[in-house]
Amino acid sequence: MAEIELSALVRQCLSRRIGTQEELKQEVHDWQQQRNEEAITAHWRFTTADARIKLKRLYPFLEKKNPLPSKKSVAKND
Repeated sequence: MAEIELSALVRQCLSRRIGTQEELKQEVHDWQQQRNEEAITAHWRFTTADARIKLKRLYPFLEKKNPLPSKKSVAKND
């Protein structure tokens, strides 16, 4: 989320040369205040289901292939 906000800051506010550090602080403060007042939100186009499909090799599904027998099934076999 922070990376998205920094990207927006660079594109919307810092896309030009700013002369002094004080001017920079004021520009960033004004931009941040306006952004907060407008309650800007992210529009996510990538759903969790899509992520599970696309990133399957990076985040494999954890499943029990050979679950351990329960205590009840062990007791029945004795």
